[in-house]
Amino acid sequence: MERVKWPDIKPPVAIKKPHIRAVHGDSVTDDYYWMIDFFKKGADSNEVVQLLTRENEYLDQMMADTKALQEDLYKEMRGRIKEKDEHVPYFRNGYFYYTRSEEGQQYYKLCRKKETLAAPEEIVLDVDAMAAGHAYYNVAGMSVSPDNNWLLYGEDTISRRQYNIMLKDLRTGVVSPQGISNTSADYVWATDSKTFFYISNHPVTLLSEKVWRHTVGAPAANDVMVYHEVEQNNYIGLSKSKAENFIFIESANFTNSEVRYLPADQPESAFELFQPRMEKVLYSVDADRERFYITHNKEALNFKISTTDFDQTAVSKWVDLIAHRKEVLVEQLLLLKNYIIVKGRKNGLDQIEILEKGREQARLVPFDDAVYMASLGTNANYNATRLRYNYGSPVTPNSVYDYDLKTGQAILLKQREIPSGYNKSDYEVERLFAQAADGTRIPVSVAYKKGFKKDGSMPFLLIGYGSYGFSYPTYFNSNLISLMDRGFAYGIAHIRGGQEMGRQWYEDGKMMKKKNTFTDFIDCARYLIQEKYTSPQHLYANGGSAGGLLMGTAANMGNTLFNGIIADVPFVDVVNTMLDPTIPLTTNEYDQWGNPETSSEAYFYMKSYSPYENIERKPYPNILATTGLHDSQVQYFEPAKWVAKLREYKTNSNVVLLQTNMKFGHGGASGRFDYLKEDALRYAFLLKLEGISR
Repeated sequence: MERVKWPDIKPPVAIKKPHIRAVHGDSVTDDYYWMIDFFKKGADSNEVVQLLTRENEYLDQMMADTKALQEDLYKEMRGRIKEKDEHVPYFRNGYFYYTRSEEGQQYYKLCRKKETLAAPEEIVLDVDAMAAGHAYYNVAGMSVSPDNNWLLYGEDTISRRQYNIMLKDLRTGVVSPQGISNTSADYVWATDSKTFFYISNHPVTLLSEKVWRHTVGAPAANDVMVYHEVEQNNYIGLSKSKAENFIFIESANFTNSEVRYLPADQPESAFELFQPRMEKVLYSVDADRERFYITHNKEALNFKISTTDFDQTAVSKWVDLIAHRKEVLVEQLLLLKNYIIVKGRKNGLDQIEILEKGREQARLVPFDDAVYMASLGTNANYNATRLRYNYGSPVTPNSVYDYDLKTGQAILLKQREIPSGYNKSDYEVERLFAQAADGTRIPVSVAYKKGFKKDGSMPFLLIGYGSYGFSYPTYFNSNLISLMDRGFAYGIAHIRGGQEMGRQWYEDGKMMKKKNTFTDFIDCARYLIQEKYTSPQHLYANGGSAGGLLMGTAANMGNTLFNGIIADVPFVDVVNTMLDPTIPLTTNEYDQWGNPETSSEAYFYMKSYSPYENIERKPYPNILATTGLHDSQVQYFEPAKWVAKLREYKTNSNVVLLQTNMKFGHGGASGRFDYLKEDALRYAFLLKLEGISR
């Protein structure tokens, strides 16, 4: 049933340049492979840029009648942001730190006050001023030296998540570029406040590969490489122990890890190996002043926590502190002077567990809502007797609490204010369970405005991700109020491939079990239709990045279930990307998807679900795909190829649209208002399909 009139405008037609892929005796013609040219050749590939420009012009023409609606949506969403605002301060090393935003400004100011909140304010970074003149601007990895005199941070003006290191003298205000580029945003100071460590990335693959030691005031040419990861499928991380007595280098992939450590007051010493990497064992390390704490999954699927003495790091010396529990997934460890905090997940819901050192009985921070999100906040003070945590739900604005670790009292410090007015009691939340084809129960978190009719006539937006063990958070998104107020319900399908129901949930949605992710999502859609929450004429889907892979498979496998799909920066050309080790992230992710070059089994399994490979001559939902020309995570050519092939093969009159942001990358716009325009377009697409014009 055609529900909306689109302009009679022909979409761009991408030229074909046959390319043969021959792998494992399988020969495939890829007519749109040439779109990789901009990635391979840069500015010399005008043909690609011209096509993407025409796609943007086509999108503008097709969505022209929604301009007023988009402006209304933008104003609504911006009206829910308190423009002049201040985050709750946290205490670290003699100072209270906080960020504040000013009316009309896109970014923020990082500030601090010495010892007391009554002290004069010091603006540490004026990001509003720093971002001036940049289409995109991001600051990451901010780290203040132990003597409080230096601020180290990374600067990205392209949106490729590759940072140039900057150093600010907090006594004079002078900012000095360090001449160090293409770094990860992990920067760690040694105790002397003269030495810091950083990670450099490979200039082509963007893989994190080397750790360096730098001395303030010395040229970058003098930097000393202290670690080089030779494995091409590992990520490197730098961190400091909570007690600030050790610096850690962690090298990890999806199946195993390895940690090296160095006393923070001995920066010129060599890093020591904590425990050699073990097959199918992930471990991470932290320390208080007495011992090391290891979070690991050795003979513990859902992870457990062990301890060991500073001079006994081998796995044979690890002693269990918190044993493995089949029903509880350990996600995060926080060490304070007198307390051990464990952020975990049970039955798909967040939990925060508190253990006082020297006692055996732990206690839980109480949460009452059926669906909610709880996470550890900024707990920078090692000696703290209060725990900072964040709380929210699809209908509860995000809130910041301090939990008194002695009395057990939770104190609300701040709840996000919605200036345009918002009444939580006008909305409802449900936690449903859909049944997958193999009998597995899949949680679905649902929210809508009261009065939503469960008769199959109402529009519903189903959101999903289901990869990398990422558990989709059920936080408060004020932008979605604009859809709920117009009759939409929305739901989050907590499908396998995430970690909502424990580590096995992830294991059952990766590698040669990856199709569970896609069939789970389809089964959730069918369940919502069966229970009359919506119908195929009113059901929509949205996912981004690996969630965009989910959208591509939903379009192929469940094409008649959805009226429309929004695929944000979608990973849809899985086989070709995983066959090319020069593409960023490819080699890091062999343990997630498989290596189709070395394994014929992985190749053919991947080919059986990859969205681009499985486009057929059949009807497809209306589709809006988004991408960024400078995306470092999912390259622009994946959605561009997908869109071209969908248009060629689809047999119905539904539209396929592509928006390419020519300035930004994977995360979209950097300003706190600019990204609202992107959401306004996406929501206008859904509303137009529903025939809602205001």
